[in-house]
Amino acid sequence: MRYAILAGGKRVRPILCLAVCELVGGEERLAIPAACSVEMIHTMSLIKDDLPCMDNDDLRRGKPTTHKVFGENVAIHSGYALLTLAFERLTEADVSSERIVRTVKELAKAIGTKGLVAGQAMDLSSEGSGQNDVGLLEKLEFIHVHKTGSLLEASAVIGGGSEEEIEKVRNFARCIGLLFQVVDDILDVTKSSAELGKTAGKDQIAGKLTYPKVLGLEKSKEFVVRLKNDAKEHLKGFDSEKVKPLIVLTNFIANRNN
Repeated sequence: MRYAILAGGKRVRPILCLAVCELVGGEERLAIPAACSVEMIHTMSLIKDDLPCMDNDDLRRGKPTTHKVFGENVAIHSGYALLTLAFERLTEADVSSERIVRTVKELAKAIGTKGLVAGQAMDLSSEGSGQNDVGLLEKLEFIHVHKTGSLLEASAVIGGGSEEEIEKVRNFARCIGLLFQVVDDILDVTKSSAELGKTAGKDQIAGKLTYPKVLGLEKSKEFVVRLKNDAKEHLKGFDSEKVKPLIVLTNFIANRNN
């Protein structure tokens, strides 16, 4: 568990949780358990994705994947343990029981059949889809919105706020979730394994649906610009100073090199 979660990474999800908490006037210390929980859940999903029965990857965050170091059985148990520890940590947050229940529900929905699991299932079942398959773009968006976007969305929403504020940050997070994955698709075909810290070109080898495959590289880059601008539009109306960390995060996601 320690090997997987302390290996590094961008920590986008916990940063998003804490930044939204500050944006809506909350106390950062109260959001720390939730921020840690979303990173544990994300790391669990990476352990799972890398398994031989899934994406069969040997490299993650610049290091050998968990199952390559400890074996598949330990990797699977580590993922289970991180998932359950995430929800244990949530119950220890110094906030109201109502807030905890709402957070648990939001995260559970983001992980399950309406979120991450649905996206991963569609991702695997779509491998080998041809360029002329009907509904290819809609299927690709479904994969990315659920597999990547759902947990990013939940990470933002559990930061707190009024119903109106939550709706705004939910829409913002949905944009950066898709943005993150489109950029990921582009990097997979334009960068090396050494630059990425994970195996480059593996999506193409596996026959996965990606934006460069469906739209082409240039139109994918244009889509990145549009998503970045759309994300920032959803932040209008918030305090201009408090919104800066989210603007920086959006730019980072759009312009990252790994």
